[in-house]
Amino acid sequence: LLSVLLFTWLIRDLVRLGIPLLTWEFLTGAVEDAGRAGGIAPLFVSTIWILFCCLALVIPLGTGCALWLSEYVRRGSILGRLVTGAVDLLASVPSIVFGLFGMVFFGQILDMGFSILSGGLTLACMILPILVRTTMTALDSLPADLRPASAALGLTRTTATTKILLPAALPGIVVGITLGIGRALSETAALLFTSGYSTSMPASLFDSGRSLSVHIYDLALNVANGAPMASSSALVLLALILVINTAAVALSEHWLRRRQSF
Repeated sequence: LLSVLLFTWLIRDLVRLGIPLLTWEFLTGAVEDAGRAGGIAPLFVSTIWILFCCLALVIPLGTGCALWLSEYVRRGSILGRLVTGAVDLLASVPSIVFGLFGMVFFGQILDMGFSILSGGLTLACMILPILVRTTMTALDSLPADLRPASAALGLTRTTATTKILLPAALPGIVVGITLGIGRALSETAALLFTSGYSTSMPASLFDSGRSLSVHIYDLALNVANGAPMASSSALVLLALILVINTAAVALSEHWLRRRQSF
């Protein structure tokens, strides 16, 4: 009940200020008058592209790292403790530090500049520890007899991992992905230094693009009378997070039901 009341209190003003401006023109139009008028179509596209770049890197890398730590590294080894400690340290790094790192490494050293790709890769570094830790927790919570039973059947470690352990741990992996998506879509500080401020429609991943979270920040703090448009943009961002999370959970449950039916 406390959680529901807190959520209701958080979105009360967003709904009051933002609902009247949520029109089709707002969803499909370009930004006008520094965000006081027009719509958010270019920002929505930039946000989706940034999220795509982030997930394309972090899902295989995070899942692979968690599998390696859980299944292939001896528990208590120096290497395992070193990597686990590094993952935990990454989780405690402030987002502004990730932004400065992304600006220097991706933007300057790799010459990506202010671009969607630079922002997506920076967000991937941010949410990597979330996915690694949740996947490790999901793998460690599996029944203890799965691994010896797989070995008794003559399955190799790779086959047991891909055919038995990963599918069984899929709900936990999906939780990690959805938590990472929520943080990536709501991140502002890191994207200010990497993806840029451009409000035009991006033509490629190397173009600068303002995310919805950065747009909300700019309207709320830097644009006079920008609160109503900021509220409408925030409602769209919340709806996007809800749709993606719901779709991810539904797809994982559907996939599990199909495997169980076989």
